[in-house]
Amino acid sequence: MQKALMYFALGTVVSFLISYFFLSTENIGLDFYYAVAFGAAWGLAYYLDTPNFSLPKKLGLSFAAMAVFVLIGSAIFNIELAIPAILKFSTVFVAYYLIASFRASKSLRR
Repeated sequence: MQKALMYFALGTVVSFLISYFFLSTENIGLDFYYAVAFGAAWGLAYYLDTPNFSLPKKLGLSFAAMAVFVLIGSAIFNIELAIPAILKFSTVFVAYYLIASFRASKSLRR
């Protein structure tokens, strides 16, 4: 769990810094929201990367997290600004498992 939180924090900070310095949207709150979505995707993907979670459970939890991001984003901003957060989340989540699929253990934890 500690490593998953580390991935979340590191992903959030790196994504925010890249967005803030190179892709500034002139809305620091939106940049932070997208960065949290990016970091949450890495943290959740790492946390679920164990044999304890079945594939349907992994998919269900990732969809639940995306739904939470849509609800929070549409409450704070609007639905049009919330959608890119779930696109970032799903892209990172899929990328994590795609990279893991190339390993013999099918996991990035080992």
